[in-house]
Formats: sequence, C-alpha cells, structure tokens
Amino acid sequence: MLSRTVRISARQWQQCRYSSTVALNECLSAIDAYNSEINAFTSINDRALLHKKALESDARQTNGTLKSELDGTTIAIKDNFCTTFLPTTCASIMLKDFTSPYDATVVKLLDDAGALIMGKTNMDEFGMGSANIHSVFGPVINPCSHGDEIKRSAGGSSGGSAASVAMNMCTAALGSDTGGSVRMPASYCGLVGFKPSYGRCSRHGLVAYANSLDTVGILTRNVQDCSKGNLDIISNYDIQDPTSIPNELRTELDANDTQLSLQFQDDLKGLVVGVPQEFYVDSLSDEVLDVWRKGIQHLESLGAKIISVSIPHVSLALPAYYIIALAEASSNLARYDGIRYGHRSPDNEDHLLYEETRSSGFGDEVKKRILLGTHVLTAGTYETLFLPAQSARRLIQKEFNGVFKQPNLLYNENTQEGERERAHILLVPSATSEAPTLNNKKSGIDEYINDVMTLPANLAGIPAITVPFRNTPNPIGLQLMGQYGYDQFLLRVADIMTSKKSPI
Repeated sequence: MLSRTVRISARQWQQCRYSSTVALNECLSAIDAYNSEINAFTSINDRALLHKKALESDARQTNGTLKSELDGTTIAIKDNFCTTFLPTTCASIMLKDFTSPYDATVVKLLDDAGALIMGKTNMDEFGMGSANIHSVFGPVINPCSHGDEIKRSAGGSSGGSAASVAMNMCTAALGSDTGGSVRMPASYCGLVGFKPSYGRCSRHGLVAYANSLDTVGILTRNVQDCSKGNLDIISNYDIQDPTSIPNELRTELDANDTQLSLQFQDDLKGLVVGVPQEFYVDSLSDEVLDVWRKGIQHLESLGAKIISVSIPHVSLALPAYYIIALAEASSNLARYDGIRYGHRSPDNEDHLLYEETRSSGFGDEVKKRILLGTHVLTAGTYETLFLPAQSARRLIQKEFNGVFKQPNLLYNENTQEGERERAHILLVPSATSEAPTLNNKKSGIDEYINDVMTLPANLAGIPAITVPFRNTPNPIGLQLMGQYGYDQFLLRVADIMTSKKSPI
C-alpha cells in the first residue's frame, strides 16, 4: 500500500505521483480491509462528502491555491472531540449516538485547512485507561500483532488514533493526552506521538477528563508531519478556551523557541541532554532499558552531551497525578445525570433516575475513578490528599524548571540558582515495556503504574514527544521532554534524532 506524508502531500499532484482522491481511496480500502479486526474507528465520515472534498483539493493543487500543507491530507479524530457531522461518544453508553451542536476548535481548524477528516477513533471510555480496553466498542488491536494469534494492546487512551495511523488508514490523527494517552500508544505502535505545551492547542470542544491536565495531541509516522502539517495549523490562540496561551505570551515563547531551534540544523552539537535518574524504576523491562541506553549512545553520536540530572520529587508524580486527575474527573462527569446531558435510564421512578442512569451509563473503570475522585474531594480527605497533591505538583514543576537551561516564562521565580549543569531536553522511556498482550489482564494498580513515564510531563505542563526507536519484534519508543513553550525546538531535536539513525 502506498503511504503518504503531510510534508509531500502538497506537491504530489505537480510531481505526478497521485492525487488526494487516490490517497483517500487507499485509506478507505485499508479501513474496509482491516478495521473489523483492528477496531480503530468507531464511525466513518460520509464517503461521498470525502470524495467531493478530495476532488476539490486536487483542483486547488492544480491551480496552486492550496489552503495549507494539510490540504487533501487524511486525518482521523479521537472520539472525544466534538463534531457536528459524526457522533461524539467518548466510547461510552452515556453518550451513545450523541452528536455535538458545534465542532471542537481544532477540528474546525483542520477542516478549514482542507484536511479530509476520515472519522472518529476508538478510545478508553472518557479517556480513562492506558490499554484501550475500557471501551463500549471493544479493545483496539495493535497493528504490530496483525495476523498473529496473540493480539497486543495498541495503548490508551488514544489507541484507535494510533492504530489508524499505523495501519495506513490515515496520514495523521488527533488524540488527547492527559497522562500519556498519545505518547504511550505511539510507543506501542511505532509512531511519533506529540503532546504540546499545556495551552498551546485549544481544548474547546474536547470532552473534559481532567481540565488542568488534558492536552490535544498528535500522532503521525514522522516528526515533520507533527510540526509542519499539524501543530502549525491547530496551535492558534482561542478565546473560547480560558487555558489557551495568550497571544502576547505566545509571541514571546515562539521567538525564544525559534531562536534556539535555529542553532541546530544537521546535527546536535552543543545540545545538552539530561537523563533523570529517578526515571530508572523497578518496573522497566530489560528491553526498554536496552533501547534507552542505545538512545543515549545515538544522541552522543550526533554530537549531544549527556548529563545526569535529578528531579527528586518526581517519585510523587504518580500518586499526585491520580489524586488530581480523578478529583477533576469526578467534578467533570457530574454533569452526566440523565437530565441535562447524556444517556437516561428508562426507570420511571424519579428517585431512582439519577442512580440508574449513572450506574448503567458508565463503565466499570469510569465508575471506579468517579468514586475515588469523589472521595478525594470530601471534607477531611480534601485537606489530607488533594491539597498535598497540588503542593507536590507545584514542587515537581519547580524541579523541572531547575533542570532546564531555558527559563519558564510562566514564572518569575529564579529556579536556576547554583553551579550545576542544566539540559536543553530530557530523554526517558515512553513506557515501561513493549505493548502488552490483550490476554495479559493487569490489575487496576498495574495499569495505573504503567503511566509512570509519561504523566510527569502533564503535571508540569511541558511538551513531550515519543519517537520510535526499536521497530522489531515489537515497537519501543523513547520520550523527549522540553521546557514549557519550546515545542518547535523539541520537534527539531526529535526530527534530527530520528532522521539520522537506523532503526533497531
């Protein structure tokens, strides 16, 4: 099957390769052939409309009037982004067949850019999971195990988005990343998964799991597709999102980001890469440790200097994250009561309507997280759990600021006292293991621990990207993390790192 990347799509017509229409047909053929097994898509856009838009894109290519680098490119959307043209279910009975009255800002930006939105992708219900097994539509199968007797997880909660890209059902996909839900599936499926700085991309129209942690993410086959074809299109300021980075700060961040990015063109000479010792945890598999070491060696071969750094309180990230995330989830999901939003129980007794609606509308994992979050917010527990978790989060943010050379413009405080050497970026694994098999039933605690590598970046609000490093027998990715606001710089380093190596 022919595959296409964003960076060449705008030139393909002129170079007599193939049109957007042909590319669309290839993706639709892949969906028809494999989606029943892979289970990546929950709904497909109207095919006649897609063909019409593809023909219009081909005409613009001929006339030299392309709307953007994404014009005519096939893109999938995770099923927790609101759309007017397809149901937005969040993989839950609670929102079955719900169609939003408006499009999420990032969806509208993609549509305005001429992208061909293929459909909505499977996910863990309301984004709560790391294996894409908590879905009313069933689990997503990792394309790397396609044709094998033993099936592997595509990762969660954006497993459908990852699988759709990996199986050539689309060129790129949007996901959401609350604690690693883009970066972990990318590692499992051999893709690039990018979580921008918090506030870089609008969350308006993204169904909330945990407001202070949710981030719009991007999954592609290579790093350039993330930066040129996606981030540039969807990273505008949005007045409808109160957490969107303001234009004044955005301008200052972008200026610093561009200035640093220009220092690195063909190699990484002068780059300082930090390896946080606290990420060396007992749950890391031997295979991941081996890939991590080879990643360090590869960066050294490109001219980077490797140093050891310390983020002492990152060990508190896992409990702090789950206290904060579940508390916010409990608050956010309280709106689904059968009266104003979502599924309504057929029970006619008024005093049972709320109870029956939420009991039948939510899956077991979501109910568990709501109960835990509600407990965290109760009197007494709020003071002993929630407030200390917020304090731990702030401490972790300060320690991240202290290991980077670049200052965090969100804070006026000086976190860079002392003589210790600091890093431009950090390198850590994206997951503790290769993709687990679907018949490997982990306990809830084990599933939560699986996020230990990715969730610190969400707590700190910093950009992070998974890049594929080992492709066989099962993919393993490595994760680069950068200072807040330095998204293009991080993408530049990731691009050099991946374009200058032979996969292992």
